[in-house]
Amino acid sequence: MVEDSPSTSLSDLYAQSLRVITEGQIVKGRVIALTAQDVVVDIGFKSEGSIHRGEFSDLPNLAVGDEVEVFVESVEDEQGMVILSKHKADRQKGWERIVNNFKEGDIIDGRPVRKVKGGLMVDIGIEAFMPASLASFKGYANLDSLVGQPLKFIILKISRARKNIVVSHRDYLVREKDQQRKTLIESLTVGERRTGTVKNLTDFGAFVDLGGIDGLLHIGDISWGRIGHPSDVLTVGQQLDVVVLSVDRQSNKVSLGLKQLLPSPWEHAQERYPVGNKIKGKVVNLMPYGAFVEVEPGIEGLVHISELSWSKRIAHPSELLQVGQEIEAVVLAVDPKNQRLSLGMRQAMGDPWQTAKEKYVPGTKVVGRVRQLTDYGAFIELEDGLEGMLHNADISWTRKINHPSEVLKKGRMVDVVVLTCEPDNHRITLGMKQLMEDPWPELVQQFSLNAVVEGVVTKVAGFGLFVEIAKDVEGLMHLSELELGPNERLDDRYKVGSKIRAQVIKLDEIERKIGLSNKNLPPDATPQGS
Repeated sequence: MVEDSPSTSLSDLYAQSLRVITEGQIVKGRVIALTAQDVVVDIGFKSEGSIHRGEFSDLPNLAVGDEVEVFVESVEDEQGMVILSKHKADRQKGWERIVNNFKEGDIIDGRPVRKVKGGLMVDIGIEAFMPASLASFKGYANLDSLVGQPLKFIILKISRARKNIVVSHRDYLVREKDQQRKTLIESLTVGERRTGTVKNLTDFGAFVDLGGIDGLLHIGDISWGRIGHPSDVLTVGQQLDVVVLSVDRQSNKVSLGLKQLLPSPWEHAQERYPVGNKIKGKVVNLMPYGAFVEVEPGIEGLVHISELSWSKRIAHPSELLQVGQEIEAVVLAVDPKNQRLSLGMRQAMGDPWQTAKEKYVPGTKVVGRVRQLTDYGAFIELEDGLEGMLHNADISWTRKINHPSEVLKKGRMVDVVVLTCEPDNHRITLGMKQLMEDPWPELVQQFSLNAVVEGVVTKVAGFGLFVEIAKDVEGLMHLSELELGPNERLDDRYKVGSKIRAQVIKLDEIERKIGLSNKNLPPDATPQGS
């Protein structure tokens, strides 16, 4: 044992027994007294320090002799006392615990302790700030209701310079929901049955909440039958069982089916709708290429436009049908695998071509209705489902018909004669001019070459004039055979309906053409037939 030097004073010994303490240090001390206002703590220094009772969160359990950690604010105040802080010690320890064990983006437990301007102060070991906008999923939560609740938070920002931390409860909820969604979508398998709640209805389907992820129930997968809108059979909030049709884990998209819970009506369609059977159905949709007919909920057949009529030229099914109309049709083909049913309407009415050969013998005179006019002729309806073609060339012996509308009107009844009948090709040709004698042999006798005639202008064309020189007999006066001044225009000089004298310069019985000219007319020639 080393004895103290005789020269060492009592004051020196006392000083040596004291701890070396500096400001800003966290030290351990012992509670030596509890007063009405303060807690007195001995830290082994020359004087004790007092700390306000409010700095101790566990004050009811605090007793004389307990060891506590405190922060040294000042080693000596005006009264020579040490200034200590339990709150700052706790904050410093809490800060060190967080920066040593957590980083930005980590989850941390906490409890909102009080409401401040713009948000909440959250106890996570030290106080952190949470903006009001980050307290819940949508908008601003009732902040008062969150105070005191144990919650989980995401650390958004740690500022070491300012020693403050910003946290978010909303980001934790979002991360948790994403994790639940990921876990749920990983657990889904195609073909399994799930229970969900209808969350939203749109024109194209319904979104169904499966408990953390929304799946799309397309309108085409709601019912085997045709529906106009998902709201026809579903309501928001409705619980229902669905089948998982597909899962895209990269895009988090899930397709669902409802009708797949029921047997497909196509399973035994071949037995219920044998080819050749006549069935009834309702027109549900009209397209340019045909009509869709519902024969039972979930089964629609197509009547192609070519199967609507035996002979009528149908430009669009709406010419014969309308949505909602009940019709009869014959089954032409059934394809359950591809869910296709081909129907024919004309077959249900019987084929009029089967008896056409006996009824429409060439040379037979018949009456028909003008149903359609085209550039090359007119379609004449002879009976329901049977039409014949009247070409422009068979309308008149003598007139050049550019369009049938010059002599025919849609809907009018006309007399015609059958020229040909080909049932195998579904073709009948008709004639109007054949109802009368061919006038050309007589015309050749009546109008000789170089004869002078008088007629009426019926048409002014770019290449000349058409002139009627007898009833329904026209001749062409070519531009080169017209009398015109140097700067005179054809349509200024000659008008439809005006009379004109001309000379026959061409008379072709084979091609049935008459050529006319008004150049170099004999001045005293008398028009033939006058």
